[in-house]
Amino acid sequence: MAIRPIVRYPDSRLALPAESVTAFDGALRELAIDLLDTMHAAPGIGITAPHIGILLRVVVLELDPVEGARTYVNPEIIWASSETIMHREGSVSMPGVNDEVSRHARVRISYHDVDGNPQTEESEGLRAVCHQHEIDQLDGVFWIRRLSRMKRERLIKRFDKMSRNA
Repeated sequence: MAIRPIVRYPDSRLALPAESVTAFDGALRELAIDLLDTMHAAPGIGITAPHIGILLRVVVLELDPVEGARTYVNPEIIWASSETIMHREGSVSMPGVNDEVSRHARVRISYHDVDGNPQTEESEGLRAVCHQHEIDQLDGVFWIRRLSRMKRERLIKRFDKMSRNA
């Protein structure tokens, strides 16, 4: 429907926790479509409502074009494996930079679909990484907070330099 402007790092809104969705209505469905369109344009494989400045707990992921996009409303991690994996992460709010982040190898989440129906999903690998990454964002934890201070500062400097030269 509409490609929305993406909030760029270091915007302080990226550090704010999102509010739970309480109305499962046409406006929520429209937001989910706008998030998908915005994510495709970025491009990216995951996006949250806070990435476009709306502090609601809504995530859209599309890891496989054949499988299509999935919308997660009010997602929460309810179980995580003790096993961890390293995966290269980045953000639509900080394009052009990425780094390896340690995450749980498998997670189980609870969430609602856009119609308000409760769901659970267990994931592993890339989908598990994306669930954790996007739920962190909903909690106001931008992905670079998961890096060491040295790595984080190096990434911020690289992003600042790229932004100045753009």
